[in-house]
Amino acid sequence: MILELDCGNSLIKWRVITTADGPLVASGVASQATNLVQELLILGVKKITRCRLVSVRSDEETGALIDLLSNALGVEVLRVCPAKEIAGVTNGYRDHNRLGLDRWLAIIAAYGMCQGPCLIIDLGTAVTVDLVASGGIHLGGYIAPGIALLRGQLLAHTRRIQYVPAETFVTLGAIAPGKSTGEGVERGCLIMLRSYVASQISLAEDQLGKDFTIYVTGGDSALVADLPGVICVPDLVFRGLAIACP
Repeated sequence: MILELDCGNSLIKWRVITTADGPLVASGVASQATNLVQELLILGVKKITRCRLVSVRSDEETGALIDLLSNALGVEVLRVCPAKEIAGVTNGYRDHNRLGLDRWLAIIAAYGMCQGPCLIIDLGTAVTVDLVASGGIHLGGYIAPGIALLRGQLLAHTRRIQYVPAETFVTLGAIAPGKSTGEGVERGCLIMLRSYVASQISLAEDQLGKDFTIYVTGGDSALVADLPGVICVPDLVFRGLAIACP
């Protein structure tokens, strides 16, 4: 069994697969490594033989996480590190160490899937956009606030914009003019997100030409899944992890 982890700033996304190309056994999200270990025990997952992770946390936090997992599971934990080139993809940052590792893995996976020009959009806390040209040349990308940050900034900095969280789910997916504060905020943020993604797809033609593949991943990917040409790949980072850390 192989345990794979994507360690973000606040949550740890994880999954267990049987072999490198094997089926999914279990998956989930944990706030701490101890919770993850407990959940594996509760689920009755058989012995983990290999473990690999990507982390955007500090070296100290990541080191402590690796030590905990290694001791609890009795396996070596392999960690992805920055690189200038992996699997035919060349990092486009001036300092390749500064490109977020989750973005880097998504880029590697996307190019590995299409072997040609591609646009990679990750919709999470932040929305990241990366462009890869023919020959696996990463051209760079963009970073913008995700829908939760857009909503949060309005609620934090505008005194008269307040509404109950339940309205977030009631209005999700609708774009008709809102008839309450909650509807107005939620639908406005949704349109901003979708418009931003659509504009990035249009702008990408200037760099990639008309024939390129569009991959979307991240927790909010469903909000743009119906846009023309979009291919949703929820496990894009994990796919890249398997390539970079076989």
